[in-house]
Amino acid sequence: QVQLVESGGGLVQAGGSLRLSCTASRSIFSMNAMGWYRQAPGKERELVARIISGGSTDYADAVKGRFTISTDNAKNTVYLQMNSLKPEDTAVYYCNAIYGRVSWGQGTQVTVSS
Repeated sequence: QVQLVESGGGLVQAGGSLRLSCTASRSIFSMNAMGWYRQAPGKERELVARIISGGSTDYADAVKGRFTISTDNAKNTVYLQMNSLKPEDTAVYYCNAIYGRVSWGQGTQVTVSS
């Protein structure tokens, strides 16, 4: 089972930026996909962004143009750069890896104040 550790969450004012990191316990090069999901209080977990083997990316409509997902294979890390943050982006953000199995990180809190 691949272990995923997220970092980079925190409190930021609306309009600000944060970069989330997710480091895997082994190489991410052969992963089928890696992504970021989020879950706000009282809501279901939803896809934010993912990167699929081969490099194609997919974003939720709510974050297109503001968030960017990227990887550093040498560091076994996937990033989520979040710009122009809005209060509605407040949630716990989870890293996800698919490799024939599915692994989740423990989550990192992002709070955007108005």
